[in-house]
Amino acid sequence: MNLFLNAFAWIFDPQNWQPGGISPLPIQDRLLEHLLYTVVAVVIAAAIALPLGFYIGHTGKGRQFVIGFTGAMRALPTLGVLFFLTMVLGSLVKGASGVFWGTIVALVILAIPSILAGAYAGLESVSRTTIDAARAVGMTEMQILTRVEIPLALPLIIGGLRAGTLQVIATAVIASYAGLGGLGRIISSGIGLNDYDRILGGAILVTVFALVVDALFAIVQRLTRISGASAGTPRQSLRHPSPRPATAARAATPIPERNVTA
Repeated sequence: MNLFLNAFAWIFDPQNWQPGGISPLPIQDRLLEHLLYTVVAVVIAAAIALPLGFYIGHTGKGRQFVIGFTGAMRALPTLGVLFFLTMVLGSLVKGASGVFWGTIVALVILAIPSILAGAYAGLESVSRTTIDAARAVGMTEMQILTRVEIPLALPLIIGGLRAGTLQVIATAVIASYAGLGGLGRIISSGIGLNDYDRILGGAILVTVFALVVDALFAIVQRLTRISGASAGTPRQSLRHPSPRPATAARAATPIPERNVTA
């Protein structure tokens, strides 16, 4: 119990938040660096994975590729990929930018499987009857994708982004061992100094940061689920299509009177 109290005391110590503190402080600088790595990696991963997932989910092509690819990517050793790419790009790009982009590429590789699986599974979850009805009313394939499938699949798409972002936040902690910043620098420096208050304080900061981001994604996912359930435009237009010409013609044709003999 005292260990946690000391860790929280270390976090809320004003000296650890003051600019110009002893490396790796101040805390806010490491927090902003961690946020920067996460945003850059997730944006690049989403730009790659979402279009591919939409294509596979819409056309149905490459399903086995997605299953095999996501399984293989999740089996990669995180620390090994990080150090390999850092060394390769570090030798090609001199200075700190080589370490930065090596780490970003590693984080992108680790974030792609979750985002790709979320996009693919989201579009696969859309009812085939709804898609057939959209084609029946004259929608193009692009209109079906953007107006029907993606809006209805948003909860699972956001779920994939949520899982990928949390994966990046957790992996970026070990980026400090490759010479990068972030909240992992606090933990690694605490290990080097045998400062358990700093180690646990850094771990608590990472945990709180991940929980806050997860809560934000959960709120967005909940809102998209509610809006998808109550949206009337795509669903009502597909549930109540215009009557077929034959049906309308039959409805407009008067029914002849039968001759009744006395």
